[in-house]
Amino acid sequence: MVRPLLPVPAWMEGHGGRPEGYCHRQLIDAVRYLTWEGVRWASMPRDFPTWRAVYRFFRRWRDNDLIRELYARLRTRLREVAGKKAEPSAAIIDSQSVKGDATVPARSRGYDAGKKINGRKRHIATDTLGFLLTVIVTAASVSDRAGRDLLKALRERHRHILLVWADSGYTGRLVSFAHATLALTLTIVKRSDDTTGFTVLPRRWCVERTFAWLIRSRRLARDYETRTDSAQALTWWAASITATRRLARGGAPTSCRLSPATPAAA
Repeated sequence: MVRPLLPVPAWMEGHGGRPEGYCHRQLIDAVRYLTWEGVRWASMPRDFPTWRAVYRFFRRWRDNDLIRELYARLRTRLREVAGKKAEPSAAIIDSQSVKGDATVPARSRGYDAGKKINGRKRHIATDTLGFLLTVIVTAASVSDRAGRDLLKALRERHRHILLVWADSGYTGRLVSFAHATLALTLTIVKRSDDTTGFTVLPRRWCVERTFAWLIRSRRLARDYETRTDSAQALTWWAASITATRRLARGGAPTSCRLSPATPAAA
């Protein structure tokens, strides 16, 4: 699944150039190690290629959006294993604020007053199995109600999406915008006023579980990236680690169970 994404070196096609010094499998394993263990680029163990070569590989996959393409193939395979169609028709959106390291510049960081976090915010959309569909990284000060970019990206890349679930932070004009402009039905799943303590909310628990999967990668425990597109790329890398492990076991996660009053969507 990875091999077709790798560019063919010029020297292998008779166009000259220096042969590559490292195996692509080693470079992929090195990026996955950095994402999972949370080490610095310069602290890459000697078992892997030099950190500069690994970073060049990461940068090439980031700039060409190859890691998102790889994850899309993994997601398609896992959905087929779970008995789902390749393209989902429903999604869940949410956001997660994380602290920003000193390497995060002031222009792309902010303060989330609700969570009392100074850093960045990850906006994600998942299918009903919890697999990533879209990732956008912004300053933590960006409100959930400013989720137009997330819905636009979701609509652009997944044309079969018709129904989206979200929490009460996405209420307001975004609901009418999604319906009128994007032809999406944005359904708000609210917490009951009579509920106290922790409770599992329908649909929303799937995206919360995805955040739990992602945060297991130590590189995502806080945001260390200078550029937001690097933070987005590392989120895809973290998701791919979980996807490949699950695919190797031949299993799929639990789907959000539909309630009788909910339209059937996968």
